[in-house]
Amino acid sequence: MMRAVIYLLPLTFIFFTIADGKRILPLLQPQPLESFKVNATQNVGSCTYTVSIRTSCSSTTYTRDQISLAFGDAYGNQVYAPRLDDPYSRTFESCSTDTFQIKGPCTYQVCYLYLYRSGYDGWKPESVTVYGYYTKAATFNYNVFIPNGVWYGFDFCYRRGSASA
Repeated sequence: MMRAVIYLLPLTFIFFTIADGKRILPLLQPQPLESFKVNATQNVGSCTYTVSIRTSCSSTTYTRDQISLAFGDAYGNQVYAPRLDDPYSRTFESCSTDTFQIKGPCTYQVCYLYLYRSGYDGWKPESVTVYGYYTKAATFNYNVFIPNGVWYGFDFCYRRGSASA
């Protein structure tokens, strides 16, 4: 009897933590962040990052929307790319992967990433991976349509407050 209780107690805790939906599940899905502030003055670049963006096969065929990106670390270092899209070069087409070289301040481990979309076509990224020279690759899995006019993404940093620097 005691053995059964020892095995069931951790399972009960896991079940109620996941069923609660307020502790674990929101961390797995991107979230809107209305108060996000871009620090464009930090983009004096001494480091180069490779950013790979995979567009979902269930996205629109192509998008003419403006796509911006911001990512950073827990110490306030932020990299901002104000406009990645270029409808003439076929970026962000369905089932494609686009790679960008972005210069910005050197960061510690990238722990947050937000995308911003402005336009009417819509766009559904599958994932975004940031490769830095001094950091491990950081992948953020979206697989949802990015809402229009709001920064949308993930913040896995261990710090208090918003992802603004």
